[in-house]
Amino acid sequence: MAVVKLKNIEIKLDSDLAIKNLSLKIDKGEFVYLIGKTGSGKSSILKALYSEKKIICGEAKIGQTDLKQLKENEIPFLRRKIGIIFQDFKLLKDRNVFKNLEFVLKATGWNDSKIRKEKIESCLKKVHILDLINKFPNQLSGGQKQKVAIARALLNDPEIILADEPTGNLDPISSIEVMNVLREINESGNTILMATHDFSLLEKFKGRIIVCRNGEISEMDYDKLKIEKVYA
Repeated sequence: MAVVKLKNIEIKLDSDLAIKNLSLKIDKGEFVYLIGKTGSGKSSILKALYSEKKIICGEAKIGQTDLKQLKENEIPFLRRKIGIIFQDFKLLKDRNVFKNLEFVLKATGWNDSKIRKEKIESCLKKVHILDLINKFPNQLSGGQKQKVAIARALLNDPEIILADEPTGNLDPISSIEVMNVLREINESGNTILMATHDFSLLEKFKGRIIVCRNGEISEMDYDKLKIEKVYA
């Protein structure tokens, strides 16, 4: 079953780069890498999927949601179906891990405090940091902050997780730890689309590879990975 289905779409960008005639299908349970150098359009594709960038033409769906027909007031409902992980974590500095996650649940309509607590603890267990539930962001390492962000992305049982350079601010050891968590989540059934330019991760953690270059995408086999690194 397709979780993401894009057919001949065009994305409106602020720069001179235009993303046109883009087609992509991602099935439930896949782990897909979107690779390419900075400025190649990776982040813009992800932003189009959660309606921060506008899709001008073509067909675009996440599950049964038609992104092209989406009204402004419907965007929050779309984002409840999507888990988003950013490079810079985007945690609220004035509250602890529990309160960071509870803020999301309250904002998305979870009014029962007992259910909120159960969901938060369940998601923190999935990323192996339940013991950090009362810590504040300034007490956490970069890898721990990203694991909190992954737990936050899982809260609403998303149809897909979009990860935009999730290891970009991490040291090599923390990057591996975060990738192990993402792999575990994927193996439990979550669909993941991850933008990255870290080719070493692709070699350690296999997945389907989509190359983004000059606003166009193409699929790549692993036997071409070393060749592609030359152009990174």
